Amino acid sequence: MRNFNPADKIQDLQYFGEFGGVNPSISDSSTYTFLSAKTMFDTFEGNAEGCYLYSRHSSPMNLYLSKALAAMEGTESANVAASGMGAITPVLLQLCNAGDEIVSSRTIYGGTYAFMKNMLPKWNITTHFVDITKLDVVEAAINKYTKVLYCETVSNPLLEVANIKALAQLAQKYQLKLVVDNTFSPLSVAPALLGADVVIHSLTKFINGSSDTVGGVICGTQAFIDDLKNVNNGASMLLGPTMDSLRSASILKNLRTLHIRMKQHSYNAKYLAEKFENDGLKVVYPGLESHPSHQLYKDMINPEYGFGGMMTLDVGTLDKANELMEMMQNENLGYLAVSLGFYKTLFSAPGTSTSSEIPLEEQAQMGLTDGLIRFSIGLDNDIERTYQMMKNCMKKVGVL
Repeated sequence: MRNFNPADKIQDLQYFGEFGGVNPSISDSSTYTFLSAKTMFDTFEGNAEGCYLYSRHSSPMNLYLSKALAAMEGTESANVAASGMGAITPVLLQLCNAGDEIVSSRTIYGGTYAFMKNMLPKWNITTHFVDITKLDVVEAAINKYTKVLYCETVSNPLLEVANIKALAQLAQKYQLKLVVDNTFSPLSVAPALLGADVVIHSLTKFINGSSDTVGGVICGTQAFIDDLKNVNNGASMLLGPTMDSLRSASILKNLRTLHIRMKQHSYNAKYLAEKFENDGLKVVYPGLESHPSHQLYKDMINPEYGFGGMMTLDVGTLDKANELMEMMQNENLGYLAVSLGFYKTLFSAPGTSTSSEIPLEEQAQMGLTDGLIRFSIGLDNDIERTYQMMKNCMKKVGVL
């Protein structure tokens, strides 16, 4: 990672608008015309570069954003989607057929878990959920039917760190595809450079950064992206998770400030994590030496962008967590809301929100407790002031 700077890759891309604008022009069309019938036929067959047929297939703005995200991740190509789940689900359906199996991290986004656990069995696709940090357990779950290893670079919500390089070696050993959701760690980690075959983001979160739209992206080889967009059997084409051109333009503009935002998110989160750990609270943050995968993650990241903006606190009970979150919201410290990557701090109890799809007994097995609060730390200018205000709230509710 130290020889690859994704912010430079984004900066080096220059797009010109139709009339010379510094932002590319938005093509606000669902369908496109052709000067000849042969060109339309060639476009259907994928043999007419630079021509557009129908916005579910592709549009100029979607291709601009896809190109920028591929550059950021160091992959040959990318394809944007209308949501993070609109990126995740086509990838799994493209890679797996009936009878195939997936080995997945047990701590993943609740929507991903629900799709694997409840939807994929309808296609006779089975998922084995394992502790992704234990490579021997991962390898033991692989069998002749396994086609995909799936993980998140930093898991939602427990902030476990996947050893992507070692998982890539396992995938290569058994001829599997390693799919990595990198939503929590844009710029900090480039999974494709560590051996991942496919990299996914929910663009809704840090990459967009303003909590005003949803989006997703799939980054991979040109061949895989072409397969996804094939008009006859491409999952991204046939399932129709198409991003609107106006949304693509908005996300592309916000992408240009991602490097500035991630530095501040990381700085603020590390500051608060260290303070609260010193106060005796149960804090999980990959930038703390107490994190079991701290050294692994430290060796994986581009240090310029830090350890990310996500941390958790365990305050003991759900009632105490709710009381604290409500008070922090009333004190203007952030919002009691799901999602992440906003300029204000967001906090939620994932066991009853973003991970509620996971059965309670499985939450207990993985260590997802009732009192766990997930924080997406914002871009606060005076983080010491934020710390003091949060600490006062914690004292009032008896957490400190």
